[in-house]
Amino acid sequence: MSGENLETRRKRLLYRSVYRGNKENDILLGQFARAHIASFDASELDQYERLLAASDNDIYDWVSGKVAVPAESDTPVVRKLLAFRVRF
Repeated sequence: MSGENLETRRKRLLYRSVYRGNKENDILLGQFARAHIASFDASELDQYERLLAASDNDIYDWVSGKVAVPAESDTPVVRKLLAFRVRF
């Protein structure tokens, strides 16, 4: 968002990660955001924001391996999430 500093943006995205509406994604994305969002630069925050715009069902299917991540959503941040899921 224009004019929003990185720290404010990180806080907003962390909140959106924890309060998704789907408990499984709340937990996974909340833990992922707590572990990584502080180190994300503006480009990675853009990627993460696009990820959060996806539906809960899509994110869950990607993370569970039920469906491959579509090419347009396959970003370094999504790959970090998939690697995090393995450790989670």
